[in-house]
Amino acid sequence: MTVLWILVAVLAVLLVALVAGGFLALAMGRMHLDLGWGRSIHPLGPLRVRIEAPRELVFEVLSAPYVGRARNSSIDVLARDEALAVAAHLTKVHFYEARTVEAIELAPPSRMGFRHLTGPVPYAVEEFRLEVDGDATELHYVGELGIDFFWLGRLAARTWVLPQWNRTVEEHLNDVKPTAENRAEQARRRTSDDTREEAE
Repeated sequence: MTVLWILVAVLAVLLVALVAGGFLALAMGRMHLDLGWGRSIHPLGPLRVRIEAPRELVFEVLSAPYVGRARNSSIDVLARDEALAVAAHLTKVHFYEARTVEAIELAPPSRMGFRHLTGPVPYAVEEFRLEVDGDATELHYVGELGIDFFWLGRLAARTWVLPQWNRTVEEHLNDVKPTAENRAEQARRRTSDDTREEAE
């Protein structure tokens, strides 16, 4: 009887380890499940950032890693042409890195669209829209993601996935804003210096 209980305990531990390992592999994007069982759709954003820089410059900063104008250790561009790129993204999440692969649609200087191909969730689409506001740019972010497994998926989305996802995008936009504004200020200074030299 004791041997039977030991076997049951060992099997239970193995089952828990298997489920935990599968969940971690899924969360890290090393395993991709697109089952459609009990899928729920959740909004991403909306987020809005005003950037004191021309729209063309903001788009250039936003798209730089995907068109080969800037290096980013967390982005690996797998393929690209003028209007489309496919890139793997590594995102730090607590004690691990999540890997997603996305198709990025480039429509300069007004829009960048992202479509999730593989990773922790089975479905996600995102859009960055850039609108002119005088000499500044209004950058809008919106999207949606789908997650499976009925109430368990809805619970995971609301308590874990959505807050982390929105926080990551917000941090990215907070990096884009000062970069674009600094470059715009440098361009204004150069123009001002050139004008002064011509006047002299």
